[in-house]
Order: sequence, then structure tokens, then C-alpha cells
Amino acid sequence: MPALTFDGHNDSLSRLWVGARESGFDPVAEFARDVGHVNTPAARSGGLSGGFFALYSPSRRAPFDHSKMAGLPYDTPLPAALDAGAALQSVIGQAGIAHNLQNAGHLTLCTSAMELAETFVSDRLAAILHLEGADCIDPDLLALDTLYALGLRSLGPVWSRPTIFGDGVPFQFGRDGDTGPGLTADGMRLIERCRALGVMVDTSHLTMAGFWQIAEAGLPLVATHSNAYAHCPATRNLTDAQLRAIGETGGMVGLNFGTIFMDQAGWDTGRATLDVAMRHLDHMIALAGEDHVGIGSDFDGAPMPDGIKSAADLPALQDAMQNHGYGPELIAKICHENWLSFCADALGHEATV
Repeated sequence: MPALTFDGHNDSLSRLWVGARESGFDPVAEFARDVGHVNTPAARSGGLSGGFFALYSPSRRAPFDHSKMAGLPYDTPLPAALDAGAALQSVIGQAGIAHNLQNAGHLTLCTSAMELAETFVSDRLAAILHLEGADCIDPDLLALDTLYALGLRSLGPVWSRPTIFGDGVPFQFGRDGDTGPGLTADGMRLIERCRALGVMVDTSHLTMAGFWQIAEAGLPLVATHSNAYAHCPATRNLTDAQLRAIGETGGMVGLNFGTIFMDQAGWDTGRATLDVAMRHLDHMIALAGEDHVGIGSDFDGAPMPDGIKSAADLPALQDAMQNHGYGPELIAKICHENWLSFCADALGHEATV
């Protein structure tokens, strides 16, 4: 029987929010259909039992075309910063969809370790609400407090664009994430507020300078959906030093299924195989340690490798791990145990403000 999976990142709420306007469907009814990468039928079929559900602010409310990610220029520039009000509108809309999915019985927004453990083995998805890019948060951090009240328990200060809190990395091939400044003074205040609230901090999309600032702040280093730079030299991937630091700080890194983060062929063509994913896993385990590596699929946000069309195909990844020589204990760690252990510790933190 395949192991259950806890996934470090999906963009399903963004897909539903965009589609509700573009196609006029009811997001709850749409999530009950086998459409997109993550939905209730696909999750049940593939053993997806939980994960981080991202709130993401697109530059415009339009369907995301994964095929456009193939053949990106090697020096793609950063997009412009977003208007905070527009960003907040999309985030609140997606949070509303998450609550509607919870009310309809599709998932539970987990805010405690006990809730996470109980929901993960139930018939609902155990969802941790994550903010991918703090574009919508004001300098006074009041929007963060509001989102926390709505269930937010994880935050990435940036997506791949600038915010008042710091710089993200552009989507570029052939260079590492040392692309510019890190966190601003406001960014460091944001990180400290997250620490006080017990909100996990994600370094995915953050510059290398920002990554090391979070390390210096004494937080566990988390990259929910990033791969190994050694096997794909792209800005979104992590150097050996960064992977070691994730293990040393008791953090987590999640294997990103996005083909453009797998190797040069994936960047150029949008195609990659699960054999390439195994090479990334090998490297991440060797450097971060087998207790600090999990899955961070980027479902509904990136082109998928051959053999993975949706969450229903997660058993194919487990077959690839088994054929690669991973034993059942290691497969279980990567698929869910490591993320559940890390998140249980994080969710056990009581807010101090």
C-alpha cells in the first residue's frame, strides 16, 4: 500500500480563485471534480492527505499556463512589485475559498499539532494555510494579524518579485540565488512577528542574502518547494551550503516537481523524468539529512514531470523511489513523516503577542 503524502506546496487555491472569475464555476464544486493537479478525487486516489495550501497574488487574474514556463530566457528579469491592496484582495478571496472548502468537508485548516495529526488520517485534507509572498501585508503588519486569525500558519516573505520586506529571486538559469539584497528592516520585523505568532517562515523564492539573514535570526530554515542547485543551476534552487544549513537548523526542504527546476532540459523544454527527481532527492538527503527532506510538489503552479499528471499519480513517485533503492522507512519519511514532525513542533508554539 502506498505511503500517505504530506505536500509542502500547492497553488490550488489560486487556481480556484482565478477560475471562479474566468469560468464562472463554484470553487467548492470544482474541487470535488477531478480537475487540476489537486482536488478531492485525485487526492484520495493518490494518497495525498495534507499539505501547505498557498495564498498567492498573481499580477493579473488569469489562468496560469504551465506551457509558458518552458523555454524561459536564461536571464528573465524580476516583475514589478504589486499594489498591496490588489494583492490583499486576491489573498482574502483565496482564504475565503479555503474556508468554504473546510465548511464543505473537503479539508481542515490545521492550526494545532493535534488537529494536524487527527486530520491527516481522516477523510479530509490536512491543510496548513501559507502565504506565498507578503505583497499584501502592510508595514504595521496588521494584515498579518488578520490572516493569522483566518488560520495562516506559514509565510514566505517574497515570491519572485520585490516587496517592502525584501527581494525575491528572478527566474534565471545558470546562476544561484545570490541575485540581490535580502530582507529589509521591515522584513526583519515581519520575521520577528512570525516568530512571536508561531508562523513558519519559508525561504523559497528568497534571495541567498535573505536566506542567511533568517539563519542568523535563529529560525529553522525551510524551503517548502526548492531543489538542488548542483543538479539544476537555477536561482530557485539551493546550493550545497544552503542544504547543509537546512539540516543543521532542524529545517525542511521539499522536492519541487516543477520541470524547469529539474535540469537544463526541463528548463528548455518543460519536460523532465522522475529519474532526474531521484538525483535531486539523493543530493538533498546527502546534505540536509534524511530527516529534513520531504515533498514540495508545486502542484497547480508548475509543469509536472513525465508520469505525474496530478496528485493521483503520487504512487508513481513512490515506485520511482523504491526502484531507486529507497526502503519503506525512508520513503515514509520523505512522503509525510518529516513534514508532520516539523509542522507538529511549529504548530505547538503558542503565540506570545
